[in-house]
Amino acid sequence: MSDHDQLLVIVDPVARRSDGESVRIAKDVLSAGAEAKICLPDSPEEFSRALSRRGSRRPVVLGDDRALLRAVTLLHRDRAPLALVPIGPPDALEVAYGLGVPRSAVEAARTVLDGAVRRLDLLVDDSDGVVLGDLRVPAVPVPAAGTAPSVWGTCRSLVRTLVRPAPPLPVAGTHRLRVEADGVLLADVDAPVSAVTARPADGGTAEVTVHPAAAAAPPRRAAAGILTVSGPDFRYRADGRVTGPVRRRTWTVRADGWGLTLPREPVPPA
Repeated sequence: MSDHDQLLVIVDPVARRSDGESVRIAKDVLSAGAEAKICLPDSPEEFSRALSRRGSRRPVVLGDDRALLRAVTLLHRDRAPLALVPIGPPDALEVAYGLGVPRSAVEAARTVLDGAVRRLDLLVDDSDGVVLGDLRVPAVPVPAAGTAPSVWGTCRSLVRTLVRPAPPLPVAGTHRLRVEADGVLLADVDAPVSAVTARPADGGTAEVTVHPAAAAAPPRRAAAGILTVSGPDFRYRADGRVTGPVRRRTWTVRADGWGLTLPREPVPPA
């Protein structure tokens, strides 16, 4: 049996508590198609140790976005690929689904066995945090009532696993921030903004958009490899997680910085 067929299946503890049946089915599918070593960590420290001792086995995470982000944070320095079988409510898997991971645990497990690794860009900040999807500075409450549970669902998951409260979200408004993209000044503290958004794009750059506070002013857009935001204490939201307050943060694009096993044919939108 080749190294490709040897799996390290790490079952996140939140996944075991939230949907044990899906976990059991996914483990059965994976074990039937490959030599799978099953790991059941009970803490973030055990999760990290399991990944660090993976050897030549391919890591497969059974869990939600929070578990995926933890794994990428630990593996991106080695550019090691991984796979995800989504376990959890839809609002805790928005990042995974946005990347193309199948929504069904069975289909995702089959993709682990039959899919292909796709190299993806990511943002890494100066505190070694990673962004796989959307970054928003500053973090603000989601205005639409139907979308609010997504943020709070993520926060509750963090509380359950990390046993510490998420920082409160600031009130929406105008913000005095200095924004530089590859050294080019996009906004300064004398011109308030409502938000700065960014996400990794193909080609080793991030799509950066500065939204001026003035309603009539058009947004400023740039493609950049390095984004720096500074100003009075601010929080930011990255892949649903709220971090801060900080006064300065720099994000750098890592081209092809990680690999995710995805279907050979793109998953159609739901």
